[in-house]
Amino acid sequence: MIIDRLTASPLRSLESLEVDLPPGTTSIVGPNGVGKTNLLEALYFALTGRSFRTSDRRELIPHGGSLARSEVTIDAGEGTHHHLMASVTRTEGRRHLLNGAGAEPAEIARHRPRVTVFSPDRLVLVKGPPAERRAHLDGLISARWPARADLRRRFGQALAQRNALISRVAAGGLAAGELDSWDHAFAHAAAPLIAARDEACEELAAPFAEAASDLGLPGRASISYAPRAPGDPDELLAGLRERRESDIRLGRSSWGPHLDEVKLTMDDRPLRRYGSQGQQRVCLLALLSAERRTLLAAAGSAPLMLLDDVMSELDPGRRDHLVSHLAGAGQTLITAADQAALPGGLAENVISLPQAGPAHAVAA
Repeated sequence: MIIDRLTASPLRSLESLEVDLPPGTTSIVGPNGVGKTNLLEALYFALTGRSFRTSDRRELIPHGGSLARSEVTIDAGEGTHHHLMASVTRTEGRRHLLNGAGAEPAEIARHRPRVTVFSPDRLVLVKGPPAERRAHLDGLISARWPARADLRRRFGQALAQRNALISRVAAGGLAAGELDSWDHAFAHAAAPLIAARDEACEELAAPFAEAASDLGLPGRASISYAPRAPGDPDELLAGLRERRESDIRLGRSSWGPHLDEVKLTMDDRPLRRYGSQGQQRVCLLALLSAERRTLLAAAGSAPLMLLDDVMSELDPGRRDHLVSHLAGAGQTLITAADQAALPGGLAENVISLPQAGPAHAVAA
């Protein structure tokens, strides 16, 4: 799937932006403050209905305004096109439409490319809590194996139901034996999720290490899954029963894949603790590159990649490596303050944003 056209009117500093986007890699060039990151955010908002910079979508509304709106046209191949529109108002909240009609997020996701983002705001994926890495890995699982896309939701439901029942048992409203059925549901929802996460990390391991080396991360980089619980349903069930009394005292489930870690390390040291800011940024870029390679090798379709100010972290040789990693398939948008900083392979498709009041971007 290829994004043909993006329109934002308005969104943050973008008063009325219209750009046509070719396949391959496109560079978004302009001085600081003209809206390069806002353009990437507008594209992400139209596709997902969310922002990659804030959890409050109302921050996308320009100062003094009442509305933020972004739209994309998607070429799905074989003459099929889809239109996505996302908007948010201060009074009515968010809308996300597929071909002019409301749709569930899962339905919208089937009609758009997977999108990955490199930006300073996404460094939480490397240095933040484990929940960020688990959620990201589960998103990759959905793209890699669509038949497994429901694993995270199914486990989340089982976890919520078990925790609710634990609270009732702890309050004296139910007997502890009432947990038996939800222990069973929890174990049988957790086991396939654990297996999928482990398989995804195994697939990512080699391309992640290679990409990290190519992009300049010193030392041996690795990604691995560290589950708290075994992946066998019977063993999970036995473990839940062993911990039942302590769970009732705690008032929650204290064991399972909702507490697992996805380890990103350099020479066996966690990058979230011991990596510098620059090393964490390279780690994030290597992870996104590894995911792209994995999806291409398995499914033949690359994610849409939005790379914000990535060149500032790389020397000229590493920039060339990045271009080679992105070649061949899919669509990528890269922001840069100066066209001179772009490697030769990125100079073909350039969109220049004017100094002030962007209305229509100019393709160089």
